[in-house]
Amino acid sequence: MTARIFVPGDAGALALGADKVALALADGLAERGLDAQIVRNGSRGLYWLEPMVEVETDRGRVAYGPVAAEDVAALLDTGLLDGGDHALRLGDPEEIPFLKRQSRLTFARCGITDPLSLDDYRAHGGLAGLEKAVAMTPAAIVEQVTDSGLRGRGGAGFPTGIKWKTVLATTDARKYIVCNADEGDSGTFADRMIMEGDPFVLIEGMAIAGIATGATKGYIYLRSEYPHAIRAMNAAIAIARTAGILGASVLGSPNAFDIEVRVGAGAYVCGEETSLLESLEGKRGQVRAKPPLPAHKGLFGRPTVVNNVISLASVPIIMDKGAAFYRDFGMGRSRGTIPIQIAGNVKYGGLFEAGFGLTLGEIVDEIGGGTATGRPVKAVQVGGPLGAYFPRALFDTPFDYEAFAAKDGLIGHAGIVVFDDTADMLKQARFAMEFCAIESCGKCTPCRIGSVRGVEVIDRIAAGEAPDRQIALVTDLCNTMKFGSLCALGGFTPYPVMSALTHFPDDFRPRAMNEAAE
Repeated sequence: MTARIFVPGDAGALALGADKVALALADGLAERGLDAQIVRNGSRGLYWLEPMVEVETDRGRVAYGPVAAEDVAALLDTGLLDGGDHALRLGDPEEIPFLKRQSRLTFARCGITDPLSLDDYRAHGGLAGLEKAVAMTPAAIVEQVTDSGLRGRGGAGFPTGIKWKTVLATTDARKYIVCNADEGDSGTFADRMIMEGDPFVLIEGMAIAGIATGATKGYIYLRSEYPHAIRAMNAAIAIARTAGILGASVLGSPNAFDIEVRVGAGAYVCGEETSLLESLEGKRGQVRAKPPLPAHKGLFGRPTVVNNVISLASVPIIMDKGAAFYRDFGMGRSRGTIPIQIAGNVKYGGLFEAGFGLTLGEIVDEIGGGTATGRPVKAVQVGGPLGAYFPRALFDTPFDYEAFAAKDGLIGHAGIVVFDDTADMLKQARFAMEFCAIESCGKCTPCRIGSVRGVEVIDRIAAGEAPDRQIALVTDLCNTMKFGSLCALGGFTPYPVMSALTHFPDDFRPRAMNEAAE
């Protein structure tokens, strides 16, 4: 039997030298006359251990990492193909504490299967949800997704089933499913990991959405900065068409559904659903006023479901295992699992899928291991560049949409960026305003002008120009942006600014005063 060696082809692992490891393995196997197949899988998301090489043995999979190209010869010579001893041996990957503590539902196959092997996908439970969906009525599918409690994992947390039900109820002859894969938040990589490591689960989820709503065409709006994900999705779509998963008859059913990948040009604002639709139509990415909602008049004026990658990739397991199974995870109105992406100045950065309810302190201190520098954690930003900065005093906050909202924060796409005590929160607040000014689509005044004025006011605070007056001014400005902006770009920029002001007031003392105090 030919041994299989798994070397991640995930972009994060590639950045850490995975291609060099794969080449060294190919050369080493050839030199020694060893029979083995190298499989380029996705990453399991333990990035401090990447490149993490795994080998299938009679006793199960054995992991080694982080592996460098220069380690390969010694690994082969000490019996890599049989799971032999080596300083880099991690043992059974499922027993690594970071993985063992997770509840992997959406990411159940990521890092385990060959991403472009339908046989692997089926062998690990793939297509079971779609097979059940084609035997159900659209209303029954929508009811099951609604009952599961699944909410949009892109940031807004809107109930997925409600969105699908609205589109199902429309009578238009043409409807669309649009997957928002424009993952642009700092510290986020879950969408990319799914598309590179388990692309068929997204295809399956979109096909189920199409059957549930009467849509026959789907688009994946993918950011240009993800070339590996673009290639993986296009390849997987072609395989799915050939296998009859997509096309005029989905799995032999009367339902037609096909998918096309469209690549964006890197505008952050195109992560907002109406701006994304404008871009998909070939126009400049500008926010649309609502109503009408995309569910009524979306892409090309037709009823459109716009869902995030993780939302759609979570649907197959709901259809396979049932609404109650999925709903059993989580807390409050936040049901199911959430892929928490731990990044920044942290010891164990990576993807951690778990049911809602872990506290921020558990995530940062226990799972993330604290800062990589060993210095105290000063702040944690949750929800991307527009997320609030939480101090240690708020680390008892459970990871839950409502709990974060109650503390003037947001979960967003579940990216967590950790900062140690050297971070300057005035500079972070200034960055939020500057980011908004650069990325604004320019359509509404509070965002377009408010962000520019915000940078100027924060610069005056730093210079010591009547700081109390400037802080009052930036507070008023944030209030105007929060309630007057057309979309979340301008509306959420106040979160990082006001949280920095509220929780770290000493950082907003004039620079000269700070230096004198030191």
